[in-house]
Amino acid sequence: MLDQSLTALPAKPGVGYKPQHFAAILADPGPVGWLEVHAENYMGAGGRPLAQLRHLAERFPISVHGVGLSIGGEGPLDRDHLMRLKHLCEWLNPASFSEHLAWSTHDGAYLNDLLPLPYTAATLARVADHVDEVQEVLGRRMLLENPSTYIAFAETAMDEVDFLAEVARRTGCGLLLDVNNVHVSGTNQNRDPVAYLDAFPLHLVGEIHLGGHDEDRDDRGRPLLIDSHGAEVADPVWSLFARVIRRAGAIPTLIEWDNDVPEWPVLAAEATRAARILEPVA
Repeated sequence: MLDQSLTALPAKPGVGYKPQHFAAILADPGPVGWLEVHAENYMGAGGRPLAQLRHLAERFPISVHGVGLSIGGEGPLDRDHLMRLKHLCEWLNPASFSEHLAWSTHDGAYLNDLLPLPYTAATLARVADHVDEVQEVLGRRMLLENPSTYIAFAETAMDEVDFLAEVARRTGCGLLLDVNNVHVSGTNQNRDPVAYLDAFPLHLVGEIHLGGHDEDRDDRGRPLLIDSHGAEVADPVWSLFARVIRRAGAIPTLIEWDNDVPEWPVLAAEATRAARILEPVA
């Protein structure tokens, strides 16, 4: 039977777990109420990573975030990968599972990136079929994350928010709202992030992501933001996050920092800033 809950995570800050922070997290987690791991890092058959994760799961709710299913890919989902994911979710029993609205495979090859999709009727049907398959195999409701984008497709026929809402309606999945992705895409696509968030179906959001980005310029000298997950959350993203929380109430919120990972006190400070925004409405 499919677990229909959006998430069992507490409406507190979480952080993306990194092994170098293992001892510090256990000694003093600060405001951190839950942890997130990338599924593909824990599909092995043993060793220190799984032992540490089992230990952490005794103390913290765990969110599993997939990066390799290629939900938007034209071909069928990799069944072996999906079975490894199923095994992970069965023994870990995470509080939440999420994946990206993106594709990363072609002709059996995996690409080291999460690539965008045109929002068309055909793409919508394919993504919905893949989400249905994932939820059926896992026996749980998944969350689908809005992407960061750098290009627009001429064949796109739907707004991104409408596309995500329709996938959720067809499949019963929930949504993961990455606020940094909204800011990055809005800057790159000359799209108003406030209007995007005001239209977003926040009642379907089971988790929020906040991360850092890098600033660059495109060939025409216009601002270009790169979703790097390698820096502190920028002030405009904090402002957008606060706007979401005022409207929706407290939602489990992840500080996402995957590259140039800082010492634990820096990451904990970011979680503390998120907690200050969440606490008045918790």
